[in-house]
Amino acid sequence: MIGKLTGKVDSVGPDWVILDVGGVGYVVHCSSRTLGRLPKAGEVARLSIETHVREDRIQLFGFMADLEREWFRLLNTVQGVGTKVALAVLSTLEASDLATAIALQDKAAVSRAPGVGPKVAVRIVTELKDRAPLFADVDPGLARFAGEVA
Repeated sequence: MIGKLTGKVDSVGPDWVILDVGGVGYVVHCSSRTLGRLPKAGEVARLSIETHVREDRIQLFGFMADLEREWFRLLNTVQGVGTKVALAVLSTLEASDLATAIALQDKAAVSRAPGVGPKVAVRIVTELKDRAPLFADVDPGLARFAGEVA
């Protein structure tokens, strides 16, 4: 599996970048937040990579930080959340803001992401509530209290 790529930015699309690593151009799908942080074409970028191998394709997903990659992995464990929705959530919320929203059961914040309706937002905050406080900038007691009220 590919875990990291370092190479020159060749071109950028709406949700992907082609990273030239030793003459091989890798298509890497990214959140808009990651795409916005990339250097200009021709400059070197380093991305943490999540590799998805399917029967009919191999896809690479890139992140500027390992923490963002970990959230992508966690989001993909939620029923109804695929790679596209996970990238949309990470495009809308910083990793720390996502952790805080989940810890506080803030479904409205999560549902701001394109493609995330009320039912999916509820699933995200419910299924990830026990893991989010580890990443949040919220007092664990407050997170527990907010979870009980919701």
